[in-house]
Amino acid sequence: MPVVVVESPAKAKTINGYLGPGYTVLASYGHVRDLPARDGSVDPEAGFAMQWEVAADSKKHLKAIADALKTDGTLILATDPDREGEAISWHLTEALRERRAIRKDTTVSRVTFNAITRKAVAEAMAHPRQVDSALVEAYLARRALDYLVGFNLSPVLWRKLPGARSAGRVQSVCLRLIVDREMEIEAFRAREYWDVTARLRTPRGRDFDARLTLLGGRKLDKFTLSERAAAEIAVHAVASRPLRVESVEASPATRNPAPPFMTSTLQQEASRKFGMGAKQTMSAAQRLYEAGLITYMRTDGIDMAPEAVHAARDTIRQLYGADYVPAAPRMYKNKAKNAQEAHECIRPTDLARTPEAARLSDADGRRLYELIWKRTIASQMEATRLERTVAEIRSEDGEVGLRATGQRILFDGFLRVYVEGRDDEEGEDGTILPQIVAGERLSFAEDALRDAHAKACGEDGAGAILDANGAVLGARHFTQPPPRYTEATLVKRMEELGIGRPSTYASIVTTIQERDYVRKEGGRLHPQDKGRLVTAFLATYFPRYVEYGFTAGLEDQLDGISAGEADYRAVLEAFWRDFSAALAETADLRIGDVLEKIDEVLAPHLYPPRADGGDPRRCPSCGAGRLSMRTARTGGAFIGCSRYPECRYTRPFGPPPEEGTAPPGDRLLGHDADGTPIHLRDGRFGPYVQRGEATAEAPKPPRASLPKGWRPEEMTLDKALRLLSLPRLVGSHPEDGAPVEAGIGRFGPFIRHGSRYANLPDVDEVWEVGMNRAVELLAQKAAGGGRGRTRAEPLRTLGEHPQGGPVALMPGRYGPYVAWNGINASLPREADPDSLTLAEAVTLLEARQAAKPKGRKAAARRPAAKGAGKSTAKTRKAKKSPEVSAAADSAPDGTAPAPRRRRAAGRAAEG
Repeated sequence: MPVVVVESPAKAKTINGYLGPGYTVLASYGHVRDLPARDGSVDPEAGFAMQWEVAADSKKHLKAIADALKTDGTLILATDPDREGEAISWHLTEALRERRAIRKDTTVSRVTFNAITRKAVAEAMAHPRQVDSALVEAYLARRALDYLVGFNLSPVLWRKLPGARSAGRVQSVCLRLIVDREMEIEAFRAREYWDVTARLRTPRGRDFDARLTLLGGRKLDKFTLSERAAAEIAVHAVASRPLRVESVEASPATRNPAPPFMTSTLQQEASRKFGMGAKQTMSAAQRLYEAGLITYMRTDGIDMAPEAVHAARDTIRQLYGADYVPAAPRMYKNKAKNAQEAHECIRPTDLARTPEAARLSDADGRRLYELIWKRTIASQMEATRLERTVAEIRSEDGEVGLRATGQRILFDGFLRVYVEGRDDEEGEDGTILPQIVAGERLSFAEDALRDAHAKACGEDGAGAILDANGAVLGARHFTQPPPRYTEATLVKRMEELGIGRPSTYASIVTTIQERDYVRKEGGRLHPQDKGRLVTAFLATYFPRYVEYGFTAGLEDQLDGISAGEADYRAVLEAFWRDFSAALAETADLRIGDVLEKIDEVLAPHLYPPRADGGDPRRCPSCGAGRLSMRTARTGGAFIGCSRYPECRYTRPFGPPPEEGTAPPGDRLLGHDADGTPIHLRDGRFGPYVQRGEATAEAPKPPRASLPKGWRPEEMTLDKALRLLSLPRLVGSHPEDGAPVEAGIGRFGPFIRHGSRYANLPDVDEVWEVGMNRAVELLAQKAAGGGRGRTRAEPLRTLGEHPQGGPVALMPGRYGPYVAWNGINASLPREADPDSLTLAEAVTLLEARQAAKPKGRKAAARRPAAKGAGKSTAKTRKAKKSPEVSAAADSAPDGTAPAPRRRRAAGRAAEG
């Protein structure tokens, strides 16, 4: 039986049902090969030769395919119809040839289908082709570029910028977008302005609102009424004059439907309507595609197959009537930059299958299918017909003018099915005006705006003005900074700039969050200190490689390769020549120089001019020191005084708080018995409680960090006082009378007797543990410690070190650490032991080895036990392995790949 290979088992199951028992359908589970996570996997000196390696968990899948080919000499590669799918087919062919599973008489062909339906699969099987070498070369170029950037730039970050984890070709540019937007927000200065609205009534008793546009015979702009006094004059001027309608203009308008979905617009709309992240959206779309319900979901095409257009028109006619079917089918032109291969839009495979008929049990899938179905149907419906009305209103003396605008729907058209979501900066006046006739006099609707006045007053009560009759309202407003990006608006901006690919928008956004460069809060993306520092570093020392235009231009070159218009090695050579030169320029940089330079670059942001004209860097605490940027062990940053430790003033990274305001995150919990205030604050190491304030006599007031599991919003005065009372005296030890104390340290709750510590399993035990329990825990600790103790079992083995020998993650007294060949390296405080990769562990071990003092006489080793293995001189003197990188941009577009594919690139991205 012919062997058909697809990526996923779900897809294999569906296709097997269409092809029947005459075929063997197997899954490769994504890529079967990738570049090993070590230096030299791409060799620029050898024409960018690449060393591929079969992933450990892919060997069994590859073996299953090879075994199936033993009984049939026909291999059909049916992977996804995009550049990445082409690469998977190529990898499968190459890997099977290495295993000699493909023989001279084996027939190898490639088929693609945009939808997993019986008709589409049969059509594809009838028209096989060969693997497209141009698409494969485009993949090779992207993979090599992402490897070269990640595995060369990330180590520079590790060495020069403590706490930074990785950089990438597209990831870093995406991060810059978020950081630049935050800088705009922080530099923004709000301006006050007022507007005046009157609630008017027609002779027929219908009310409507009109906005003041003319005062004193002069047209108003946004900031004409810039203060309360001017607004009061305007309110009085409107309320004291009789008004009449000068003119009414009604004009017809049409509103056309949005085109069908492509990847980016689907992610945007799912975010707007359902709050779904890009990753969640693509995961649900993948399930719908594999179930045969929608067409391929990684596309930047918006055209629809002719048969689908006719099916949509038939469905519209059947469900909504002939009036909703336009005279001619709607045709849409793709305006996206760097459009990939010509793919169809994302649409249901069967437009007659309504969301109700699909009967999906998966909540995400059900919502997404309904969204795709409605958008597809609406895209082929008749336009909405509107009537837009503008009424100009004047006082008899011509001193005051108001305008009322609105619209009414004459024919709902596509709006009967679907209304597109809108972003923050978008809006449309949907007010419906009553019948207004030119020349008629208007009256004021008394007391109609009193509720609006109460709502607009604000906390200080000065935010609104109302005339005596309650019909004319002056409201205060402030200009707003540009909104932070959501995942939807970020994807939209990347698409506009030509950065990234449809298949990787989701993983780009996910990667920068997993790296702790960005946090998502209330649906908005906020840059973290690490993200700001990485962006500042790259913009200072590698400015070209975080430019939006350069990244988009490189995408153009890569697309030229896929079109067969450019040689991929020539593109790589041109990139590597300049990039390697930029890397060489950073070789001699010292950490201190880097931080000083970044501090200088960010000075306008960190130290804005003071209102009194004083030195913005002068320490507000001691008045003598100068403020500068410092980095913490966690990789974050803060602003501190140069006179440390004499002056311990610090503040969070970013602009200083306005004078008279509390530090960010400050909350007064109450006062202790002596009347000293107890505050909850947010510091660079996390939330903490503090008793009193720093003074010259006591520069460091009592503080205590919140233990793990304690939420800042749940903190009370009682909890704070309990923390500040630590360490707690449990009693005197029965053997030597020395005190036994309980407390909370960096590694959690503990008890201490002299220099011996023992961990407590729960924070609450700190205040509850008695002497018997404490002595028992200390005795257990003593029995398990000291010389001759049995070495702990590894938590897990991370893999083989490049120089040979296993690298293990070990449990330790002060937390997990990595061990190899007698070298132990502690994990950074921010590191997650569960996600630690081999490459990160190797880097930690190399840093630990390099930090050992040179010239010190080596300690004498005790003779090995009889029969123990001997370490050879070759092992002891082995050359250090080259640094490897946690390259974040390992998928074709510089990002970690989608989880479904489980591509080996994901392992390189993490390790």
